[in-house]
Amino acid sequence: MQPLILSLIIGAVAGWLAGNMMRGGGFGVVGNIVVGIVGGLLGGWLFTLMGVSGGGGLIGSLVVSTIGAAVLLFVVGLIKRA
Repeated sequence: MQPLILSLIIGAVAGWLAGNMMRGGGFGVVGNIVVGIVGGLLGGWLFTLMGVSGGGGLIGSLVVSTIGAAVLLFVVGLIKRA
């Protein structure tokens, strides 16, 4: 149960950070969690694809999730404009 709660907290923080980085206010608590978790998956995939390690641990997971969430928000912004 603890890893699930930790993943949700990391997802929420990563989604909030990415929302602020991408000049948005975020999507509320649930939206930030979803963006952060999907961003974490995307970030992990991108980092693996590039052969880069996120460093592991709490900080590494937060960095990878935040970068993935920012990429996700950027792509969503491009699609919304089109």
